[in-house]
Amino acid sequence: MNAEPKEFFVDSNILVYAFDESEPKKRLIAKKIVEDITKGEKKGIVSNQVLGELFFALTKKIEKPLKKETAQIIINGLIDSVHWKKVNYSVHTVSKAIEISIKENLPFWDSIILETMLENKVFAILTENTKDFASRQIKAKNPFK
Repeated sequence: MNAEPKEFFVDSNILVYAFDESEPKKRLIAKKIVEDITKGEKKGIVSNQVLGELFFALTKKIEKPLKKETAQIIINGLIDSVHWKKVNYSVHTVSKAIEISIKENLPFWDSIILETMLENKVFAILTENTKDFASRQIKAKNPFK
């Protein structure tokens, strides 16, 4: 992406690295992204799905899982921040996500994010998983490359 988008969706994998101590290089980059958005220097977007995935990953999937209460504070911080735009999806989104998951052989949860983005007119995503999002009008960027 040549020009930096005005706003971008942040995938859960990027958010996880901001709090995961097992990947120090990625943590530094992800932490800067989270801080820039939280300070209002950039415009970040998350969905309810991503917030749920973040809670699960922080408490179950990382090398040193966080206490649920600690993860709750992190998630609530994102929810309460005026600088993080929160979007959700509907049953219509689920139906369309199933359709593209089948047609394009994409993972279902990524299809939900893709459709949520399109419905909310968000066309850029920061993700480590660029291949599943580099379609349609979406510009996918891996901040670690």
